[in-house]
Amino acid sequence: MSRALILHRAGPAMSVQDRGRPGQLALGLSRGGAADRMALAEGAALLGQGDDLAAIEMAAMGGVFEATEDMRIALTGAPMRAALEGAPLMWGASHWLRAGQRLEIGPALSGVYGYLHVGGGFAVPEVLGARGAHLAAGIGAVLEQGARLSVGPDAEGKEAGFTLPADDRFAGGTVRAVAGPQTRMFPQDEIARFEAASFTRDPRGNRMGVRLIPEGEGFHAEAGLSILSEVVVPGDIQITGNGTAMVLMAEGQTTGGYPRIGTILPCDLPRVAQAPPGATLRVRFVERPEALEAEQAAQAARRALSGRLTRLVRDPRDMRDLLSYQLIGGVTAGDTEG
Repeated sequence: MSRALILHRAGPAMSVQDRGRPGQLALGLSRGGAADRMALAEGAALLGQGDDLAAIEMAAMGGVFEATEDMRIALTGAPMRAALEGAPLMWGASHWLRAGQRLEIGPALSGVYGYLHVGGGFAVPEVLGARGAHLAAGIGAVLEQGARLSVGPDAEGKEAGFTLPADDRFAGGTVRAVAGPQTRMFPQDEIARFEAASFTRDPRGNRMGVRLIPEGEGFHAEAGLSILSEVVVPGDIQITGNGTAMVLMAEGQTTGGYPRIGTILPCDLPRVAQAPPGATLRVRFVERPEALEAEQAAQAARRALSGRLTRLVRDPRDMRDLLSYQLIGGVTAGDTEG
C-alpha cells in the first residue's frame, strides 16, 4: 500500500500549500503559497525537515484524516480542536499518526489558518516549481472528501512528541508598514489618521485579500482613482473607491490601480492573515532601517525555532500505544539505592 493520507472529510477552502512561486510576476502569477508562512517554518522545526515541503492549509475548519502507514505529523498555525482516535491532541506539536488511525481536526479556536504537516511532505505533482495550489490562478484545487494525498519519504528523522511555545499572532494586534511610491499622494493628515485608526477585520476576506473596516470614515488620496495600474505585491494596502483599506495577500493580483497608502512588512503579514473576522488591527509606519531590522530579526527567529523545541508531556491515559514508548531506560537489581 502506498504511503498516503486519506481525507474522509475536508473543510471548505482546504488546500495543499508550500512557499509558493516567487519570481513569476512577469507571467501574471502572484507568489501564492501558505497564507501564514511562519506556520510552515514551525512545522519544519517540529519534524526536523525543510520548510520547502508542502502541508495542508485548513481555513477555519479541519477535517478527518487517515494514514495508510505510520507517519509523523505536526499541527501548526491557528489552533484548532484536534483528536486522535478520540483522544485530544495538543496543537503546536508533533505526533505519531499510526496506520489506520483517524485524526479529527475541528474548528479554529483562534485565528483562521491551521496547518497539517507530515514527515516527508505531501508529494503532489509540481507545477511551475511548486506543489502548492494557487486557487485564484486555477493551479491545483480545493481538497475534497475522498482525496488520497501521496506522502514523500520521511528521511529526516523518526522522532515526534515535540512542541513549540504558543505565539500571539492569532487575535489581531499592531502590524508595521513602510511608505511606498504612492504614500505621498495621501495628505499628511490622512496618513496620521490612518496610523491612529483601529480597523476591524471584515468577514469578507480570503487568500487574495483582507478587507479592513475603519472605525470612522474612509481614507482618500489626492489623486483619487486616476492612478495607472501597476505592479502590486502581498502586503500592499490599497485604498478602494469607498475609502476602505484592502491588504493584498498571498494570491493577490499582480497589478492594481487603487492608490496604496503603504505596504505591511512580510514578517507581520501572518498576523493579518490570521486575524479572525471581527479582530482589531492597527498599522504603524516605520522607516526602512527599522523595517530591515525587523525582517532580519524574523529570519533569525525562524532559524532558531528548532532550538526552542521542548518534549511534549502526554497523559498516559491518552496514550493508546503506550507499550511502544521506551519508558524505562535501564535495569536495576531492585535492591540498589538511589
